[in-house]
Amino acid sequence: MAEPVVPTIREVLLSEIKAHQPRTPIDAPLQQTSVLRAAAQRIGRGNDEAILTQWGELFRTGLLAWGCNLSNPDPPFFHLTERGRSALANLSRDPSNPDGYLRHLASIATLDAVSMSYLREALEAYVAGLFKSSAVMVGGAAESMILNLRDTTVQKLQTIKGSVPKTMTDWKIKTVSDALTSFFDAQKTNFSRELRDAFEAYWSAFAMQIRTTRNDAGHPISVDPVTPDTVHAALLVFPEIARLANKLEDWVNKKLK
Repeated sequence: MAEPVVPTIREVLLSEIKAHQPRTPIDAPLQQTSVLRAAAQRIGRGNDEAILTQWGELFRTGLLAWGCNLSNPDPPFFHLTERGRSALANLSRDPSNPDGYLRHLASIATLDAVSMSYLREALEAYVAGLFKSSAVMVGGAAESMILNLRDTTVQKLQTIKGSVPKTMTDWKIKTVSDALTSFFDAQKTNFSRELRDAFEAYWSAFAMQIRTTRNDAGHPISVDPVTPDTVHAALLVFPEIARLANKLEDWVNKKLK
């Protein structure tokens, strides 16, 4: 079971920005003082430096920019960038808000300690603007889940005296992934409709998309092998992949004969 996630200063700041965001053209524009005061009331006294540090990070990593228009281009006015608007659109589970993201993940899936350690570092890298590092780490988290699923499947096949494909015990992650793809494709007719739909919707992302993003970042052939949007997409789909991995492990343990 994933450990509980306590809201951090970053999440409080983002939620206050969302609450203060103008809804109509006549609403007051976003201003630094009102957001910081509201956040400080929620967080409590004695955290000024920590609040200001996180506030600066939101600008440094491109979620916020100064000014509200060309007539008011300077502080205390600020506005959300395109990336910032994307983060607030699904604040409760966007990777720009690691606390909400991990709460959402914990509500639908369970990760082992190794996968969780890689995922946490992927989120830390993402919010710091280190997108290549984030891509490698989320790929590592997915690969750990693939290996766990492989181990569960091999153990069950040995228990029921089934044939274990040699490729399933290979040391190369792509070979293992391809072996699992072939194995589960052959078993789909035995899945429940819900599991079959989830498998067809998310397995390709499990086996290919995140690993491809990880390989693009881990084998540099250009200055920008991955983009923020690519890593964002990989992190967004990861919770559904984790849920699928849990369901497949459960099926292997209980239904594979």
